[in-house]
Amino acid sequence: MNVIKDDGGYEAWVRDFEAERERRAAVGDPDWDRGAALDPALVRSLQRFQVGEDGDGLTLMGKADRAGDPVYAQAIRLFEAEEHHHARMLALLLAAGGAGTLDGHWSDAVFVRLRRLRGLRVELLLLMVAEAVALRYYRAVRDGAPDPLAAEVAGRILADEERHVPFHCRRLREALAPLPAPARRGATLVWQALLAGTAVVVAADHGPALRHLGVRRRRFTADVIRSSGPLARAMSTAPAPAASSPADV
Repeated sequence: MNVIKDDGGYEAWVRDFEAERERRAAVGDPDWDRGAALDPALVRSLQRFQVGEDGDGLTLMGKADRAGDPVYAQAIRLFEAEEHHHARMLALLLAAGGAGTLDGHWSDAVFVRLRRLRGLRVELLLLMVAEAVALRYYRAVRDGAPDPLAAEVAGRILADEERHVPFHCRRLREALAPLPAPARRGATLVWQALLAGTAVVVAADHGPALRHLGVRRRRFTADVIRSSGPLARAMSTAPAPAASSPADV
């Protein structure tokens, strides 16, 4: 996946999100009426990911507003709308399989609390941990789920996540650019270590579902860790756009 997108500014990202919204409306939802035959382990796994997709996003949107770029703030709102769309689709998929959603999960609560501790830069770095894990997880569901509806929903979400990653990488390039090179390198090394630890936890927590999908815990963890190098470079070493760098508010 190419995580660098030379888009000419956040106006282009707003257009991208809006075009995707229009395309999604034209295509319509999957056929929920056909139902879904979901393995119990996959149900429990999807329920936990649904909780993560269903956050309100108010803290992130507030930090984006305070960063001083109204176009970026608009793009963040469109990004959050897509995340809510993912939560809605996962809830409908679970319903098609005769299952409900969870009110919350400890892993999401911990992650959200960490994201809210500091400014926009830290929040985006932590958000990118979740995005990197989500890329591998939804690919596993898309490619390994025996149920066609589950595979279709995962494929749709994965396509969106593959767009979200370069969007966040661009902002992080700008946010990290004012730092000295050793500090940028240190920040991405810490991020990679956190991602590796998160991958281990997710692989352990979702192990039964991953086995059902034909992915071993070790393979899942290794794939996530392997993806961290290109992502870290995209966040820290690619040339920053000429526009002014955002403040870490």
